[in-house]
Amino acid sequence: MMEEIRRLADRFDLIEPVGGGSMGTVWRARDDNLERTVAVKELLLPHGQGEQKADEAKNRALREARIAARLVHPHAITVFGVIDEQDRPWIIMEYLPSTSLADKLREGPMEVDDVIRLAIQLCSALAAAHRAGIVHRDIKPGNVLLGEDGTVKITDFGISRAMGDVQLTATGEISGTPAFLAPEVARGEDATFASDVFSLGATLYTALEGGTPYGTAENPIALLYRASSGEIPPPVKSGILTPLLTRLLDVRPDSRPTMTETERELRALAAGESTTLVAEEPPPRARKGVLIGVIVAFLVLAAVIAAVVVVLTRGEDSPSNAAPPAGSQSQTAAPAPSSAEPSPTPSSPPPPPSSSPPPSTSSSSVAPPPAQTPGQALSAYYSLIPGNLQAGFATLTDNFKRAKNQSFERYSNFWKDYRAVTVSNVSESGTTVTATLTYVKASGGTTTERATFVMVQQDGRYLIDSQR
Repeated sequence: MMEEIRRLADRFDLIEPVGGGSMGTVWRARDDNLERTVAVKELLLPHGQGEQKADEAKNRALREARIAARLVHPHAITVFGVIDEQDRPWIIMEYLPSTSLADKLREGPMEVDDVIRLAIQLCSALAAAHRAGIVHRDIKPGNVLLGEDGTVKITDFGISRAMGDVQLTATGEISGTPAFLAPEVARGEDATFASDVFSLGATLYTALEGGTPYGTAENPIALLYRASSGEIPPPVKSGILTPLLTRLLDVRPDSRPTMTETERELRALAAGESTTLVAEEPPPRARKGVLIGVIVAFLVLAAVIAAVVVVLTRGEDSPSNAAPPAGSQSQTAAPAPSSAEPSPTPSSPPPPPSSSPPPSTSSSSVAPPPAQTPGQALSAYYSLIPGNLQAGFATLTDNFKRAKNQSFERYSNFWKDYRAVTVSNVSESGTTVTATLTYVKASGGTTTERATFVMVQQDGRYLIDSQR
């Protein structure tokens, strides 16, 4: 039976419901003044919590809707206005003939390339929102709309917070689902840009893996507990998205990329470029330090050049200082790895013996700066792999190298089969660090393990002393 058409604010005819959930009903409506179709979201106020709580929720909804109206973007549902009528808020929005990502995923998970294309559109809108100072707070498949023409749009900015969604009520019940919450939000902290990034990662994880990062639970409080821990099974179907997805889902907010950086990396992946370990543009607060570092590096380089010129000038008449001719034995080539040596496995990062790696004039042989904590040092080590193996080798203690009894050549030969390693879910207990390692093979596959390391401090920085 057709819903009876209702008139709102003597302007909007509510034609039919086209969606809804715990927070309210979305109507397809007709705007008589502008003669266009719009979407009208009728928000349901909380029941059984008193008139004061209902008024607070209504006022928050009105405020959040007005904030969301500041954002106009081709991949975000535009908010045209908000009305307070029949003692509840109504949000007037752009109408998009569409289905939600949540509905689409009932058919099964999506292909990696399709998820990348979808994510680029989402990121472009969310990055614009963050630049405008707007935190979405409820990124999930149900709030991602897939238009009939292939357009992807995000909706419901700020509404979950306004209506008290995913909050424990006075009776211990939960309104909404915590399945896409960042760990810090699940623990009761305020939502931030970084928590939006996590929720985007959780949404992409669900689209690829066919299930939410925290799994399912009949008891929503149990699900909230899982969310607060941040423990997530590593993705297995995400292919080239694995390194970026792992960073989006990092339990530490400061370790996640910004939404702008995420969009940039997604576009590079879509173009077939490798972005896993490319340094990103520093945030504004870090640029001053970067500039100072550049100046210092320039001065050091100038001093080195001056020293080289002096040496060459003094020694140009001395035959003993002449450079060896091309092809002479002075130009050493790395020996081919012996087939008799067993191949290392990802669970045992292959440090060599106490011998030093071959000398190199490349700046890539310089070890990374000291990390503040053992966990940060471990993450810094794997960020070097496989692009800077000499610096990675220098992060291993002699004790570790002796225990493995391996050469630098063997170490290098092992890592040539891998494109990247990502570190997630890091936990520290003194100098013992446990982390989830995801190895991305050069062939495209991935392997994952949970490993524990003992770190020691030498010369002001942490080195890897053993692994189990």
